[in-house]
Amino acid sequence: MQYSSELVQTMRQALDTVMASVPADQSVFGLKAAVAECILKAAAHGHTSYDALVTSASDQIQSIISMLT
Repeated sequence: MQYSSELVQTMRQALDTVMASVPADQSVFGLKAAVAECILKAAAHGHTSYDALVTSASDQIQSIISMLT
């Protein structure tokens, strides 16, 4: 799937926001890639606003951390 440069920037900002909310002791190897994948999936399903992307990833963060540990 191809995304506009504006949406790519929005996805990057959402990723940075979500990663900044993760406490250092929970930041495990592979977390950023998994969160980025979550954001990409949300965008592919039509959730393209910054808030929707942050919410989608934030809602999954604990599941992702559990999966990676």
